[in-house]
Amino acid sequence: MKFVCEKEKLIKAINSVVKGVSSRTTMPILEGILIQTNNQEIKLTTYDLELGIEYVIECNVEEQGNTVVNATMFSEIIRRLPDSDISITLNEKDLLVIECEGSLYKLSTMNPLEFPELPAIDIENSVELDQNTLKNMIRKTIFAVSVEENRPIFTGCLFEIQNNKINVVAVDGFRLGLKSNYLESSSNDFNAVIPGKTLNEVNKIISDSFDKIKMSISKNQALFEMENCKIVTRLLDGEFLKYDNVIPKTWETRIRVNKKDLQECFERISLISMSSIEKERKYPVKVSIEIGKAIISCTNQAGDAKEEILVSTEGKNVEAGFNPKYFLDALKVIDDEEIFVDFGSSISPCIIRPVNEDGSYIYMILPIKIQD
Repeated sequence: MKFVCEKEKLIKAINSVVKGVSSRTTMPILEGILIQTNNQEIKLTTYDLELGIEYVIECNVEEQGNTVVNATMFSEIIRRLPDSDISITLNEKDLLVIECEGSLYKLSTMNPLEFPELPAIDIENSVELDQNTLKNMIRKTIFAVSVEENRPIFTGCLFEIQNNKINVVAVDGFRLGLKSNYLESSSNDFNAVIPGKTLNEVNKIISDSFDKIKMSISKNQALFEMENCKIVTRLLDGEFLKYDNVIPKTWETRIRVNKKDLQECFERISLISMSSIEKERKYPVKVSIEIGKAIISCTNQAGDAKEEILVSTEGKNVEAGFNPKYFLDALKVIDDEEIFVDFGSSISPCIIRPVNEDGSYIYMILPIKIQD
């Protein structure tokens, strides 16, 4: 095997596939990148038995072949080489020889026949989206997936295609994020729960462009296909929350507020609420809505904090406690200038939504009881 490739191309491919490398395994082969040539292309593949990533790049292939090399060592060497063409050869001693200007490295390799094949996808349903649409949908929901393994189904996002609309839903038991978009072409109705880990990697690989990405679903696998990259992942088993039943349809109090003003207010309050003095305890922030204003406050052993901001109000006065991080997570991903924040009673969920998105993004937070 011998090929010559631009460093920039090779780095982009390595950065895309390296997240499919297993970080905890007793199988050294899963710590490697499978390198395969095919005419004037090379394909890099990684697979940790749950997430598999393939990336194809064009380069000058002088001799066909394949091998497996340790991903960490290979990527770190390539990253630090000069910005020039890189020559890679598998010599007669099965050492991977890397040459670039005055640099020369020889790495041990592993048998490519031992590298596990990515699962074949027997496609049942598929949908095609602009990459920037999918990127935005993931960005606005992924932070609300659960990190608790006791309910594995909530460690992923629900992808639901219904009536030519795609809904992406994340929930962790304390909050819920829902982003919707209408599809440009017709599709069958289907749903699947895709691991949050996979979606984080998909989001890093896809571009903020109108280039297409195709998502296909089989019985227990999902496949994401772009121009020169494929990502295969297992689906999560279990019954997802019937989210439509838990999102309040009405409100008793609504405020309309500048998103940036509210975000900066919560960021300042969080300095007290999340202080390191009592790391084991979590103090909620109290939100009090009165006519024309919102009062946000927190008291603990670190000190007291109180903020007042002007808002437009509808409905009656209300008071409730919330985890400020949950508010901030949503505010950071909302691009609109103004938002609605809807309240029920002090023990009812709170709903945040952009003023101009016509219900396509909804974020729900459960309140926390305030200690007297």
